[in-house]
Amino acid sequence: MLISSEKILQSARDNGYAFPHFNYWDSNSIRAELAAAENRELPVILAWAQKHSGEIGVEDALSLGKYYGSTAKVPVVLHLDHGTDPDFVKWCAAHGFSSVMIDASAEKYDDNVKITRDVVHYAHQLGVPVEAEIGHVGTNSSTDNSTYTEVEAAVQFVKETKVDSLAVSIGTSHGVYQQGTPKLNFKRIAELKGSLNVPLVCHGGSSSGDENLRKAVEMGISKVNIFTDLANAALKVAQEKEYSSQFEFSVAQRDAVQSVAEHYYDVFATEKYSY
Repeated sequence: MLISSEKILQSARDNGYAFPHFNYWDSNSIRAELAAAENRELPVILAWAQKHSGEIGVEDALSLGKYYGSTAKVPVVLHLDHGTDPDFVKWCAAHGFSSVMIDASAEKYDDNVKITRDVVHYAHQLGVPVEAEIGHVGTNSSTDNSTYTEVEAAVQFVKETKVDSLAVSIGTSHGVYQQGTPKLNFKRIAELKGSLNVPLVCHGGSSSGDENLRKAVEMGISKVNIFTDLANAALKVAQEKEYSSQFEFSVAQRDAVQSVAEHYYDVFATEKYSY
């Protein structure tokens, strides 16, 4: 069944573990990610990002999410990831996503607040929680410490917007790192958790290093977004051998994606969750 992200993320925040967030890009990937959750008997956050519209449109993504979410043996959060158009985010909240993200982090602070507050007001009337971002999670090997989320700004942002969870910049980046694992600012994570009453989200979790991510969760991260590692697992399978049929190939890809997804349940100690 489809559920809101609010209670499970609050539970993660209160009890020192995190939920992995898995982006899906087709029916094969969503089936693999759901299989991982069902095998572990844990809720799952299945996410589609607005930037993936070129590969799979929102209506197709929504149909897949609703179908697999409604037939799943575990609770499913159907999440809109990185919605950058406020009207689009509102549409998603109204048409079946059980959690949405408005990402106005590229805007000036005051504009980010204004846009986020408007989306939160709309989505909350529908019972849909909202994630937002403050600071900037870059791409590849971003190492500029000036992009770390500032504590005072985060506190003010949450107060002004009433957002339900907050994506923060702690040293991770989207995509594949060019120079090994990143150096995360664990002190900043602890400061943010101690100053805020909402769950903290880490974007760009792929390839950030298991020990890095374990410690980030211990310091206060409640959700970690994973996409690139899942996609690369599927790609690696395609490059390893020739397959006798498309069906054999699809199964191999599902197995690879499921294995990565289950691995991250272990890294984030999600088994601490109890219904």
